[in-house]
Amino acid sequence: MADYLMQISYNAAAWAAMIKRPENRVEAVRKAVEKLGGKLGGFWMSFGDQDLVGILEMPDNVSVAAFAMAISAGGACRGVKTTPLLKIEEGMEAMKKAGTCGYTPMTDKK
Repeated sequence: MADYLMQISYNAAAWAAMIKRPENRVEAVRKAVEKLGGKLGGFWMSFGDQDLVGILEMPDNVSVAAFAMAISAGGACRGVKTTPLLKIEEGMEAMKKAGTCGYTPMTDKK
């Protein structure tokens, strides 16, 4: 399973509907994520450009892309951003591989 950061921004119509009839959308999200083989790590409302942020565990990129497409197609969001996350151990492994891949930066050429 891979981890992903989801950042969602609602449009004005969605906010108007939620203010009129407040609803916790996390359960709807949970059902869709689980149907795609994933798990919710948590969701939070936030200030700023993003109205909602969440952590998902999904089996693969295709599954998280399907979820992002589904919520984007629903029409309530003006923006959906998905960011793959690496565990610290995965980042350390990537650093080690980067050091042995043989890439020579332009600044090292003389």
